[in-house]
Amino acid sequence: MPWVYLFVAGLFEVGFASVLKLTEGFTRLWPTLIFTVCIVLSFVFLNKAVKDLPIGTAYAIWTGIGAVGTVIVGIVVYKEPVTALRMLFLATLIGSIIGLKLATTTT
Repeated sequence: MPWVYLFVAGLFEVGFASVLKLTEGFTRLWPTLIFTVCIVLSFVFLNKAVKDLPIGTAYAIWTGIGAVGTVIVGIVVYKEPVTALRMLFLATLIGSIIGLKLATTTT
């Protein structure tokens, strides 16, 4: 179950990171509320995950899921550029996340 919590925490990280731009410096109500809910839920689920996972592994995977997801949202929603080099490093990041998962046992 801690891996599920960690994955959900990562998805909420994607949520708060992706909506951050829309808050316009926390001056827009609804994007700011969405940001706040996502960041709180992200930390709640991360906290649940680290009860059974090493903190270093959990944090690295959490930020990795957030980074990968936010890049994808940036490409799809914000029309950010897709370059071969960006995709290479994104694939490297995904490989690192998978590697950390495979190299970690729960306590």
